[in-house]
Amino acid sequence: MVKSYQGAFIKKETKQEEPNSVSVKDYMATNLITFNEHQTIYEAMDILMKKKISGGPVVDENNNLIGVISEGDCLKEIVKGKYNNSPKLPGLVKDYMATNVIHIDPETNIFEAANMFLRMRFRRFPVLKEGKLIGQISQRDIMRAVRDSQEVNWKH
Repeated sequence: MVKSYQGAFIKKETKQEEPNSVSVKDYMATNLITFNEHQTIYEAMDILMKKKISGGPVVDENNNLIGVISEGDCLKEIVKGKYNNSPKLPGLVKDYMATNVIHIDPETNIFEAANMFLRMRFRRFPVLKEGKLIGQISQRDIMRAVRDSQEVNWKH
């Protein structure tokens, strides 16, 4: 069967962007609450509670990602304080943050990012460009991207 040149031309003209072309940079959060390694765990806990977040990136003065601090990391210090009968929380973020942080590239396809969430069971990934923190992508951001792509590109 032979296809006409005109038919191929029309198909190309009406082609919509495929959902696979949506990348992390299109849906990542960029206005992030960050921490520094010299903050106390108490300060970190206070920020987490006031901002209603469960964790955040730890950066140095040049915005290089050096770790991630989470509610779970803070709980470790609380338990230590109880064990030592010390109500103060003298520990620093650098003593409790995760330092082996898996990050994601801003050009990563959202479906590849979704697969990373399923494989690694993380709630969020820092987004780095040339070693600098530029954003964060969460599972919710991925769901929003898929929902938006479905409305434009997929048949219901």
